[in-house]
Amino acid sequence: MAFALSTMQLESSAFAPQGAIPTKHTGEGDDVSPALSWQGAPEGAKGFAVICHDPDAPLVQHGTYGFVHWVLYNLPGSTTSLEENTNQGTSGKNDFGKLGYGGPMPPEGHGLHQYYFWVLALDKPTDLPEGLSLPEVLKQLEPNLIGMNRLIGTYQRD
Repeated sequence: MAFALSTMQLESSAFAPQGAIPTKHTGEGDDVSPALSWQGAPEGAKGFAVICHDPDAPLVQHGTYGFVHWVLYNLPGSTTSLEENTNQGTSGKNDFGKLGYGGPMPPEGHGLHQYYFWVLALDKPTDLPEGLSLPEVLKQLEPNLIGMNRLIGTYQRD
């Protein structure tokens, strides 16, 4: 993934930065996406995408590492928040092989995992088809990426 770090700030009402993600938002709970909001998008932002990735997952596939939990794109430039269990945007395919959000569920006994929620700001709106994988989405978005930032939450199975 290209990097275009910016002063954009991403937060969630469900958990604090580096805080525990509530069970409700995990594969052991209701498995619903947390509410997210962002501010300070770069000037000229005309679209957004959101990704959730677990870099601590013991998995290497498709030339990359970790586990993709959420790929969401085609969000208009006017978007500054997503409600819990959102139906906004277009869902890509996560590494569970499903569309939409798939919450944290690290292997038992694997310890604390970090979950990176990224918001990507784009200089043009997108109209990508449903069901794209993270590599497919990034290939389309990277040329138009003008800013990004992340919120990290944690989760550990008992």
